[in-house]
Amino acid sequence: MVSPLGRVVEITEEGRHLSKDRGFLVVQCGREEVGRVPLDDLMAVMATARGTSVSVALLAALADRGVSFIVPGANFAPTALLWPVEGHHAVSKRMAAQIDRTRLMEKRLWQQVVAAKIRRQGWALHRAGAASGAFGRLARLVKPGDPDNIEAQAARRYWPLLMGAGFRRDQDAPGANAQLNYGYAVLRAAVARAICASGLHPGLGVFHRNSQNSMPLVDDLMEPFRPIVDDAVRCLLADGVTDVTMAAKRSLVALLWQDEVSAAGTSPLATVILRTAQSLADSFLSGSAMLAFPFLELGGRDDGDDAERLSDHVDGLDVRSTRDDKATAQSGDEV
Repeated sequence: MVSPLGRVVEITEEGRHLSKDRGFLVVQCGREEVGRVPLDDLMAVMATARGTSVSVALLAALADRGVSFIVPGANFAPTALLWPVEGHHAVSKRMAAQIDRTRLMEKRLWQQVVAAKIRRQGWALHRAGAASGAFGRLARLVKPGDPDNIEAQAARRYWPLLMGAGFRRDQDAPGANAQLNYGYAVLRAAVARAICASGLHPGLGVFHRNSQNSMPLVDDLMEPFRPIVDDAVRCLLADGVTDVTMAAKRSLVALLWQDEVSAAGTSPLATVILRTAQSLADSFLSGSAMLAFPFLELGGRDDGDDAERLSDHVDGLDVRSTRDDKATAQSGDEV
């Protein structure tokens, strides 16, 4: 099994060449070696410098170890991510079960994903000292397939409560939005690795169906973990860090090692993500939706009235993508 723990290496300097030398990733500037890292210590490699070159031998070695290679685009939003063709020893059996899943199974899985995401949003708001009680109630209202679009209703309340009334989620905007993009890219790499390590195909999504997205299952499964990044970005802003600085990057990467409490005990977030991916594979095999997510402490009273006063705000990016994917998902046959 692929270990979820490892280092995230980012290439930020122009003119670097990445290659493989025995069991090491080697970084060169011209003919001079400027660094090397054991391949077995890696979780992900991110090339943010536009002038970076990489050898095919290194890419193959990373894929053999289930290490993600991320190519970020504008404003740190990822545009490409390398994933291995082979991974788990039972990959054929698990992918067959994944392909044969029913629409009812998809709806029940998405219900659990959305409910977990909303509960985690309430967790983030509670940590921020904001009204959070309504989010526990919203999570309980989610039905299979989320036909009432409770996810969007939560989004209307979530961002202004967490980041302030003037905040809008925009992938192309600087500051907090760029920090969110970077944190999500790191999270996406961890989820992609966990999915491949669990013998599942990241291209077969449960809910996301965008034809331009090569990893819809990754975007499905990372949803409940996004508020962890949101909370970290809020803390960075509170500390006066408003750009994607080296300190911000270190803080966001370190999230993968923060402790999370689950049924299996206290483990780093990266390990918890792997267990969630394995529970998804088990769900496909058993035919029963039973996703495993961390336990959360959701303090706070039910602040429904406070939340309702923010109902005129809609997060354009999140709600637009939700509507697009929902329309595509509903175009298929219902079970």
